Amino acid sequence: MKRLLLSDASPAEQLAQAESRHRQLDVRLKELGRRAYLTPSEQVEASELKKLKLRAKDEVVTLRARVGGQ
Repeated sequence: MKRLLLSDASPAEQLAQAESRHRQLDVRLKELGRRAYLTPSEQVEASELKKLKLRAKDEVVTLRARVGGQ
């Protein structure tokens, strides 16, 4: 399956990709959140996932405005 570069994708496609990435990050964070104890590496992973999820959310908001404004 060919992945489009963001510059090759339409704003609607970019939005779909950002939403998908946000959902995937959320799923992994929920998996980690169900554990009673996180190893140090899992704690680092959770921290990074939270940052990436926030970045993805910002991207989704920006792209929704762009797609809605067309």
